Amino acid sequence: MFLEIRGIKKSFGTGDSRVNVLKGLDLDIEKGDLVAIVGHSGSGKSTLMNMLGCLDTPTSGKYVLDGQDVASMTDNQLADVRNKEIGFIFQGFNLISNLDAVGNVELPLVYRGVSKNERKQLAMEALKSVGLEDRMKHKPNEMSGGQQQRVAVARAVAAKPPIILADEPTGNLDTKSTQEIMEILKELHRSGRTVIIITHDEEIASQAHRVIRILDGRIEEDYCNR
Repeated sequence: MFLEIRGIKKSFGTGDSRVNVLKGLDLDIEKGDLVAIVGHSGSGKSTLMNMLGCLDTPTSGKYVLDGQDVASMTDNQLADVRNKEIGFIFQGFNLISNLDAVGNVELPLVYRGVSKNERKQLAMEALKSVGLEDRMKHKPNEMSGGQQQRVAVARAVAAKPPIILADEPTGNLDTKSTQEIMEILKELHRSGRTVIIITHDEEIASQAHRVIRILDGRIEEDYCNR
């Protein structure tokens, strides 16, 4: 099993103000899956995303990622796993305004210790793969929302991580740009990557091969669309 979660719980606060957000989740995700995790605001889906992405640790339970027990890792160990295993795509793009597209895509590669020449090559390849070969020198304010999100996708995939974790990746986009981003994510899946999409949008979820529906910190439904 590629991702294995057992009895994951996550609580915030203490005493009377304690809030139980995840309430004992069990979940397996196979390598190469295209999964949508769906839920309304407050359902626990964002907290689950933080667990899956090693951005946070559970209060209790077990999480094994590609053979590594990450639930009890230190912050530095979690950062190392994130760096090597996961490419993140966020709703807000999170691009650096004074860097061009190549510079934005190169940035995570700096933290991986990739050499300058290789960084540039990987960044250019990633931008070409999302159809932005003619926008490499453009800064974020010189691009549309859809183009900015494609830069964000290129940044996530440049180092070829096995997992792509997309948090509401089309939330700020129009219909045309939304479908373009979804086609890119599906192509990444076809190339062998595990793609996990966090969304509240049923239309986006319907394009995944598997849908996991979260309600009040528990898995309400888990079914295949294939």
